[in-house]
Amino acid sequence: MTAEQQLPQAVLFDMDGTLIDTEPLWIATEAEVAAELGCTTWTVEDQRRCLGSSAAMVASYIAERSGTSVPQSEIVTMLYTSVARRMADSPPVQPGAKELLSELDALGVPMALVTSTYRSLLGTALRGLGEHYFAATVAGDEVSQAKPHPEPYLTAARLLGVDPRRCVAVEDSPAGVAAAQAAGCVVVAVPHVAPIEEAERRYVVSSLTEISVDWLRQVVNS
Repeated sequence: MTAEQQLPQAVLFDMDGTLIDTEPLWIATEAEVAAELGCTTWTVEDQRRCLGSSAAMVASYIAERSGTSVPQSEIVTMLYTSVARRMADSPPVQPGAKELLSELDALGVPMALVTSTYRSLLGTALRGLGEHYFAATVAGDEVSQAKPHPEPYLTAARLLGVDPRRCVAVEDSPAGVAAAQAAGCVVVAVPHVAPIEEAERRYVVSSLTEISVDWLRQVVNS
């Protein structure tokens, strides 16, 4: 088998916290909205419960924690209005992200962005990352089941015409890892807020700077 045949069929990237450093923005936004609705004790455990979840799931959780009667759809709007304000200056790209995307692109490895963030917020993020890198993007409001359900990753694989079992998914949250593994992907986790343990077909690194194409060849064929 040649080196080219051993490459992953595709690499599927989460966005928030994985490629761009938006998690602090979301954490601040969730605490702000929760406080507006009467929950003033937003904890680290609350942050972890919401990490990697869709806006609808976060809104439902905030409604439960605050006891508010405000409709979930209105809470989602509050979340996106707040985070859009915070993203106006473009959040920083994670160390190693551009280098990894460029290396994969140079070798012709297809890439997809698989995010719980809604389509309306992707423009700013994609401009910072380089929209041309991604042959497909799957947003949180374009699937019927959000992470940790496998639908987002299965959708990305279908759009690229690849076998998810021959793909690598790069994630930072337990919900995202669960979604990618349920879809059959090899998973590389780069945890930040919540801990993630190594397991079968799951590898944990501390930074994207530790990931190279040669290393991805090894993990997808192990």
